[in-house]
Amino acid sequence: MADVAALAGVSGQTVSRVVNASPRVDPVTRARVEAAMQHLGYRPHRAARALRTGRSQTIGLVVSSLATVGNSRMLQAVADAAAARGYALTVVTLGGETSLATGAPIGAAFERLRDQGVDGAIVLNEATALLRGADVPADLRLVVVDAPDAGGPVGFAIVQTAHAAGARAATAHLLGLGHATVHHVAGPRGSFSADERDRGWRAALADAGAVAPEPLRGDWTATSGHRIGGLLAADPSVTAVFAANDQMALGLLRALADAGRGVPDDVSVVGFDDVEDAADYRPPLTTVRQDFTALGTRAVDVLVSGIEGAARPAPETIPARLVVRESTGPSPR
Repeated sequence: MADVAALAGVSGQTVSRVVNASPRVDPVTRARVEAAMQHLGYRPHRAARALRTGRSQTIGLVVSSLATVGNSRMLQAVADAAAARGYALTVVTLGGETSLATGAPIGAAFERLRDQGVDGAIVLNEATALLRGADVPADLRLVVVDAPDAGGPVGFAIVQTAHAAGARAATAHLLGLGHATVHHVAGPRGSFSADERDRGWRAALADAGAVAPEPLRGDWTATSGHRIGGLLAADPSVTAVFAANDQMALGLLRALADAGRGVPDDVSVVGFDDVEDAADYRPPLTTVRQDFTALGTRAVDVLVSGIEGAARPAPETIPARLVVRESTGPSPR
């Protein structure tokens, strides 16, 4: 580091700040230090730095599964944000062993992360439901993405999407097109985001004085959307459907096409997430855009601030925005 400082014409403390991705370095100086590091072939020794500072510059990510598009996009967002802050990322998936009754898998995940010396961890989506029954290490800094405000131990910070508001906007959009009611393809039980989207859907129907049909529950996959779509397509009274994510909406679109029901001429469909392919569905999907980049970046920022000693902030909510495309139209009635 002394060699880098001499070549760049800065202090050793400035080099340390650049190495640790501190924002307290102006861009011109940072570029000069990084150029000197590259010229000299200097690379920080993570293990040595951990011994000196007591920090590993590594954070953990706990997720139920990476099979869903939403969780995969969140992983990418968290990984990018962690790298920008100079942190490595360790991922633990709970897979099929997830038990919402005991919380045991997430407890084991925390132990794995502690064994690897992480400075803190982010818990994603469905995995957050396990916090209620888990033995959370008191010395492990946590940020949870999508969890009830009162649903976990003291000490974790919360960052979440405005799921209910987004679902409410989607449902109100369909009602505003003249549909008498809106059917709902819901996400799995135990998922905070699924419950919030269900709540927003119900609220919009109540606002309009519309009857809420019994929701049909899927598992976030296009396969489950197709299965449920077959049931909805067989009911001629169904003219509008809000699916709790875009993947289930995709399966729903296929089921409607298989049954010869046009979208949006016969049935209007809205999804949630605005995955990268949503605009290329047939027809292009009206959906609620979830800002995964902002969500992941904020989760990492809050965690790193906590690791560095900042007080736990109040829960934060990232807005969700309705994106209207060609899968919705006036009621055929």
